[in-house]
Amino acid sequence: MKFTLSWLRQHLETEASLDDILYALTDLGLEVEGVDDPARTLGAFRIARVIEAVQHPNADRLRLCRVETWPEGPDGPTEEVQVVCGAPNARTGLVGVFAPVGTHVPGTGVDLKPGVIRGVESNGMLCSEREMMLSDDHEGIIDLPEDAPLGARFIDYRGLNDPVIEIAITPNRPDALGVEGIARDLAARGLGRLIPCEADPVPGSFPSPVGVRIDPEVQAEDCPLFCGRVIRGVRNGPSPDWLQRQLRAIGLRPISALVDITNFFTYDRNRPLHVFDADKIAGDLRVHYATGGETLTALDDKTYTLAEGMMAISDENGTESIAGIIGGLATGATKDTVNVFLESAYWNPVAIAHAGRALKINSDARYRFERGVDPAFTPVGLELATRMILDFCGGEPSEVVVAGAVPDTSRSYRLDTDRVQSLVGMSIPAETQVETLRALGFTVEGDRVTPPSWRPDVQGGADLVEEVARIASLTRLEGRPMARPRPGVARPVLTPMQRRASAARRTIAALGYNECVTYSFIDRDSAALFGGGGAAVALDNPISSEMSHMRPDLLPGLLQAAARNQARGFADLALFELGSAWHGGEPGEQRLLAAGLLVGHTGPRDLHGTRRAVDVYDAKADLEAVLAAIGAPARAQTLRGGPDWWHPGRHGLICLGPKKVLGVFGELHPRVLAAMDVKGPAMGFTVMLEEVPFPRSTGATRPALESSDLQAVERDFAFVLDADVEALALVNAAQGADKALIEGVRVFDEFTGAPAEAQMGAGKKSLAITVRLQPREKTLTEEEIAAVSKKIIDKVGKATGGVLRG
Repeated sequence: MKFTLSWLRQHLETEASLDDILYALTDLGLEVEGVDDPARTLGAFRIARVIEAVQHPNADRLRLCRVETWPEGPDGPTEEVQVVCGAPNARTGLVGVFAPVGTHVPGTGVDLKPGVIRGVESNGMLCSEREMMLSDDHEGIIDLPEDAPLGARFIDYRGLNDPVIEIAITPNRPDALGVEGIARDLAARGLGRLIPCEADPVPGSFPSPVGVRIDPEVQAEDCPLFCGRVIRGVRNGPSPDWLQRQLRAIGLRPISALVDITNFFTYDRNRPLHVFDADKIAGDLRVHYATGGETLTALDDKTYTLAEGMMAISDENGTESIAGIIGGLATGATKDTVNVFLESAYWNPVAIAHAGRALKINSDARYRFERGVDPAFTPVGLELATRMILDFCGGEPSEVVVAGAVPDTSRSYRLDTDRVQSLVGMSIPAETQVETLRALGFTVEGDRVTPPSWRPDVQGGADLVEEVARIASLTRLEGRPMARPRPGVARPVLTPMQRRASAARRTIAALGYNECVTYSFIDRDSAALFGGGGAAVALDNPISSEMSHMRPDLLPGLLQAAARNQARGFADLALFELGSAWHGGEPGEQRLLAAGLLVGHTGPRDLHGTRRAVDVYDAKADLEAVLAAIGAPARAQTLRGGPDWWHPGRHGLICLGPKKVLGVFGELHPRVLAAMDVKGPAMGFTVMLEEVPFPRSTGATRPALESSDLQAVERDFAFVLDADVEALALVNAAQGADKALIEGVRVFDEFTGAPAEAQMGAGKKSLAITVRLQPREKTLTEEEIAAVSKKIIDKVGKATGGVLRG
C-alpha cells in the first residue's frame, strides 16, 4: 500500500514529523517497507541564475556560464561559480536548476566533483529534467520563469517535496488499504485529529435509464448490494494536476478524469468503483452466475473465459464485466464518453478470490474485494465519487438505482478491561481503553462494544484487547518473571525421558554427526527391509506411494538421505536422527530411538595417510559414548543375534542380559544397501532410549566418585578351545567369575589354523586374555589372586569347554 504524506494529511490534521509518522505506523502493525523522500535525493538542487553565458574557448558546442547561486537558501549569501554547459538553451539571464559540487545526480548516477572540461574549470551542473529523473526531456536545461524564487529548493517550487510511504498490510486489516483507515489508526495513537468527511447525498434530477438487478441466488450468497447511477453530459478530459501527482507517486498512470477518480477512491477509501459508458449499455445491468463458456475482452486487452459459477455483470448484449475483478473493454470509459453509469457494489470476498485465482487476474479491485471492503460504505462511496465527477467533469446525475441492501454486519462483544493485563501484560486504565476503541470507530455502550463495519477482523473480546494494546504500543511491555505458586526451586519442566533424549542428541552431534529430520512414514518396500511394511502400520490416506507405511526403524530414512547425498557427490557422511519408530498400529506400539549412520571415510585425503574407511568399531565407540551419556550401566554385555538387516558377522548387541537390548551396532547388510541404492559399506547404530534403566535415585546430585588407590593386578590366561567357540563367550565367562573384583577382560592373542591344530589337535584354537583385578579394600595377596584365577579357569571351562593351555 503506497500513499504520499500530503495525501495522508488530507485525512489527518497533524504536526507530527515524517519520522514520527513512520515509527508510529510500524508500531501500530502497519510495517513501513520503504520511503521515497524527494528531499533526500533532490533537496540539494536549487534555483539559480546565469549571470553570463559565453562561448567555450576550446569547444564549439559548449558554453561557459557564470552562475549566481544561494547555497544556504534565498535569505543566505550568494556565491558565483563557473559551470561548463553543453545545453543549447544555455544563455545569459536564464533561471534554471543548479546542482553544486558533491551532489548525487540520480539521472546519471554521478557524484559531482570539481573538474576541468577542455581546459576550463567547471564546478557543479545546470540540470535537465532527465538528470533529475522528472521526465525524459534532455534537449536542454530546465528554463524557469524569471519570477521563480532564486535560491529556493526546486522541489519546493515545483511541489515535489512529498514523501511516498509504502507499508505492508496484513490480510486481516482491509481497512488499512485506504488512506483514511491509516489516518484513523494514527489519530487513535495521538498523532493528530482525523478529519471528518462530508458525504451528503447528491440529489438526482432524472430517473436512471439503466436499471440494475441481482439474481436471487447471487444476492443470497455473493452480492447482497449493487447500486449505481447515470451521469450524463460529462467531459472526460485530464484529471486535475494534484490528482495526477498523487496517482503517479504511488505508481499509477493517469488515464482520464473518470478512471482516475475511481482509482483515487480505491486507494483513498478502499472503495473500488467502476464506470461504464452508458451509451454502450444495452438495457439494464444484471448480476448473475456464469453458466460457463462466456468470454469477455477486459480493460487489459486480454480475453477471459468464465467458468460456471463465476459472477458476471451483463446487459442484453452479454457479459460486460467480471464482477468485482475487472471491467470489459467494450463498455469502458474513453475520452469520447459523454454519459456514464457509475457502479458501487459489495461482493463476497471468497467468491472474488476463487474467480480471480482461476482467471489469474491481479487487479486493485480484486485485491481489495477479496480481503473485504466496508459494506456500509458502498452507497456512500457512490455519492462521494458522484460529487467528484460533477466537480471535475460536469454533468447531471440521475437518481440512484439500488438492488439489494447493505448486509447486516452488526455484532457486539463484552469488554473486560481486566483482560488487557491477563492477556497482554499491560496495565491500561479502563477509561483509556474505551477512548481508544471509540477513536477507532467502535461503539461502546456500557460493557458492550460493537465493531465498525470496516473491521471484519474483530471477532471477539480478545480482539478488542489486541486493539487496545496495539494503539497503546506493545513497546510498553516490560519483562517480568512469572509468579511462582510456591517459594523455592521450581519443579523441573522436562520429563526424565525428554532430558535423556536431549542428552543423546547433544552427544551424537558432538561426535560429528549431522542431524536429520525425516518423515515418520516410508514406502512399503523400505519398511519391509527393516521388519515392517505390514497392514497394521499402513496409512489409509498416504501423501504419496513413497510414504505409505509408518517406519519400523530410523535407519531407512537415514539411508535414503545418504543415497540422495551420494547422488550429488557427497560420499563421506555422518547422519543421525532421534524419533519414534512403530512396530504396530495400536497406541503405545512405538518406541523412541536414536540412530546414527556412517558412510565413506573418516576424513578427506591427505599426504599423511590418516584417512581410512569407517568400520564397525567406529559405530561401536559412538554407541558406547551415547549409552554412557544417558546413564546406561557400564557392565553391559556384547552379544550376537541382531535383526537380519545387519551383516551377520559384523554387528553386536549391547545388552543387560540376553533379553534387555540397549542398542545395536554394526555394518548394514549389503542386500539392504543395494535395495536402498547406497554405495557401501555403511556402519550404523541404534539406541533404544526407553530400554536404558533410569537410576534408582531420583535426586539431582551426582553419585559419589568411586576410585581406588590400591594397585591393580593383571593376569594373562591362554585357553585351548574348540575352533567354533566365539571369543565373546570366553570374555563374558571370565568377566562373570568375580564381578566385584574383575574390572576388565581383553583378548590380546589368537592362535588358529594348521599350526595350532598341529600342537593342540584338530578343530582346536588358542585364545589369550588379560584379566585386570582392581581391589577396593586391601592389596591382594598371592593366595587371593590364585583363588580368583581358579574361579576364572573353572568358569571358562564350564561355559566354553576350554582348558588352560600348557
